[in-house]
Amino acid sequence: MPIGIMVNACAIVIGGLIGTFLGNKLSSDFKEKLNMIFGVCAMTMGVSSISLMQNMPAVVFAVIIGTCIGLAVHLGDKINAGGKAMQSVMGRFLKQQHTGLSEEEFSSTLVTVIVLFCASGTGIYGSIVSGMTGDHSILIAKSILDLPTSMIFACTLGIVVSFIAVPQLIVFMLLYLLAGLIFPLTTPVMINDFKACGGVLLLATGFRMIRVKMFPVADMIPAMILAMPVSWLWTSFVLPLVS
Repeated sequence: MPIGIMVNACAIVIGGLIGTFLGNKLSSDFKEKLNMIFGVCAMTMGVSSISLMQNMPAVVFAVIIGTCIGLAVHLGDKINAGGKAMQSVMGRFLKQQHTGLSEEEFSSTLVTVIVLFCASGTGIYGSIVSGMTGDHSILIAKSILDLPTSMIFACTLGIVVSFIAVPQLIVFMLLYLLAGLIFPLTTPVMINDFKACGGVLLLATGFRMIRVKMFPVADMIPAMILAMPVSWLWTSFVLPLVS
């Protein structure tokens, strides 16, 4: 039973609801500073994952090529459009508080949240491990950070944050169900490189959260798909030639 996935989804829903109703009661300075802390936490998780990297050239190659693919198919724009559609649908049923953000700032922040919750290496790896071994500890640990993070983002974005749990649930459940096929094909080296690739996305997401540099994290998502195959190709064919 996907307990970890359900706990993670519930954490986002609850945090989003709390943030939506408390948003107007928290000062802008409080929300801004706490958001910076969450950005640093995301960067810390990213650095921790990157430290597991086994094959730097493979990970860098996956990130570059994956980002090129994302940019070519305008993946970031499509995710952004999906986020706006969710916000529009929710606006028909629930009154939204004034966010104080421009349309561009709202879209940028929404994309950051979607990537943070749905495409982190921790979440993807945790879903696979949960489906293969029944160990839900990784996703439960992720939930502890996601609950307050969703709360703070909902203070400015509104109820749409809670509904990000829906695409996250779909993505993680697919990985959970496919784990039996994916996990046996992997090696510890491939998994570490995959987590390192996810760490790069988390690091870029952290920079977005603290508004230092707006990395195209949504367009970087295809790198997660390429990380394991590229790591295997590097280890199996390239590395023997150069060593």
